[in-house]
Amino acid sequence: MRTPGLPWLAPAVNLLLTSGGLRNETLREALRDMLGKPFGSANIVYIPTASVAESGDHGWFVADINRLHGLGWREFDVLELNGLPQKTVLDRLLRADVVHVGGGNHYHLARSITGNDLAEGFLRALESRVYVGVSAGSMIFSRNLTEHSADVIGDAGDLHALGATTVEPPFGLFDWYLKPHLYSPDFPERDDAWADRIVERADFPVHFIDDETAVRVSDDKVDVVSEGRWRFHP
Repeated sequence: MRTPGLPWLAPAVNLLLTSGGLRNETLREALRDMLGKPFGSANIVYIPTASVAESGDHGWFVADINRLHGLGWREFDVLELNGLPQKTVLDRLLRADVVHVGGGNHYHLARSITGNDLAEGFLRALESRVYVGVSAGSMIFSRNLTEHSADVIGDAGDLHALGATTVEPPFGLFDWYLKPHLYSPDFPERDDAWADRIVERADFPVHFIDDETAVRVSDDKVDVVSEGRWRFHP
């Protein structure tokens, strides 16, 4: 069912917006249902763009791509959004049944889509494919992905670290904002008190999800799929 208070602003798309990837069977089964066929009969394209803007140990990235590859796809493609011709990127998206966009810096990911003029073609491809986002890959659909929301959420440093002061939302499908990694041991500050402080400042709806949870967008419905915990504040 549609989650109360979540305004619907999107065209017909199928999105599984996770915090930590396909970590449990409930999330994997949700993807199978959206895809309509076994993983072994489907092509997937993995987009690592957000990860390259993060410094330090990328063990989390290796774990994510290994977990995904282990599901046994017919074809597992890896596609970087920067440095390739626009047509090449869009053709590779169209070859896939599932577009999987990994985590990292969501501002770098958003700017890679808008800066390479990919937004329109990307969204058109998603009308007939399933999109899976992980963390940053799940955060780029809100029209409230702006420098204002960066101040509200408290991650403006991630925007300024790239030498930018503004960000343009590449798709702007929803007015709600998704914030991942609630209660995550990798982000120990992301507890209820942290979420409460954001809610006090926010002038837009916020979905907080843990690493066992996803927001599922399927045609004209939005709901939550979870083996964990989540919060929504309209």
